[in-house]
Amino acid sequence: MILNGKILSEKRLELLTEEIKESGIRPCLATVLVGDDPASHMYVRMKHKACEKVGITSVGAELPVEATTAEVLAAVEKFNKDPKVSGILVQLPLPPQVDTQAVIDAVSPEKDVDGFHPTSIGRLYSGHPKLVPCTPQGIMTMLAEHGIELAGKNAVVVGRSVDVGRPMAALLLNADATVTICHSKTQNLPAIMQQADILVSGIGKARFVTPEMVKEGAVVIDVGINHDENGKLCGDVDFDAVVEKASAITPVPGGVGPMTIATLMENTLKAAQAMSCNPAQ
Repeated sequence: MILNGKILSEKRLELLTEEIKESGIRPCLATVLVGDDPASHMYVRMKHKACEKVGITSVGAELPVEATTAEVLAAVEKFNKDPKVSGILVQLPLPPQVDTQAVIDAVSPEKDVDGFHPTSIGRLYSGHPKLVPCTPQGIMTMLAEHGIELAGKNAVVVGRSVDVGRPMAALLLNADATVTICHSKTQNLPAIMQQADILVSGIGKARFVTPEMVKEGAVVIDVGINHDENGKLCGDVDFDAVVEKASAITPVPGGVGPMTIATLMENTLKAAQAMSCNPAQ
C-alpha cells in the first residue's frame, strides 16, 4: 500500500475549506522569513498559496540575512500582539547569528502553529497536546486515514530532531505504541530497525534505509528530503527496494510533505477557533 500524501492532503484541504466557510471565523497565518535561502522562500510561498486555497488570510515579514536576534524577536512580537493573527510560523533554519531558541520561545503558545514552543512540546509529552508539530501530526493523520493500528506495535523513530523525531515519538507513545528513538550515537541501528512494525526515518541521508533494515510487513514512513548523487530528489528510504517488503510505505515526493502543509492549515484554524473562544488571548 502506497500512502499517498498528495491525494490525502487535497481531501483534507477541501474539508478544511468548507469548515472555515461554515465557521464564520477568519484565520490568519503570519510568517517570518529571514535571509535569502531559496528553499525557505519556496516553502513560505507554498504555505501562503495553501492559505489562499482554503480561505486563510496570510501576512508575512521578510528580514535581511544580516538581521539580528532582536530584529527577528520584534517581528514575532508584532504578530503576537496583533489580534487578527491567529498563527505564527517562523521559517527555519534561521541565519547563524540569530538565536533560534530565543525566537521559538518568543512565539505566543496560543499562536504556535508549528508546535515548537516548549509549552507546546510539554503538553504533547504530557499527553495533553494542543498545537502539535505539523510533520508528525500529518503522519498520524495519514496512519489513521489508512486504518493502521498503532496500539501495542513496536515503533522505531530514526532521528531525534525537535520538529520531527521527538514529537513523532511522543505521538506514537500517546497512541499506545512501544517506542524506540534512534540517533547518531545508537549502536546496532539496523538490528533495532529490523524489529519495527512502524518505522519512521527522518535522518536526512539519501536512500539510507535498505531492505535488510526493514521487517517483513512493516509500515515505513519516510520523512527525508534529500538529493542523490545525480541530483534526483529522494527520501531516506531506498523506495524501489523496500516497497516489496513493506506493507505500507510513503513515497518521496508526494508522501509526508503535502501532509505537513495540510496540517499547518488545520493548526491555524484550530488556533483561530481557540482565540475566538478566548478573545482575551
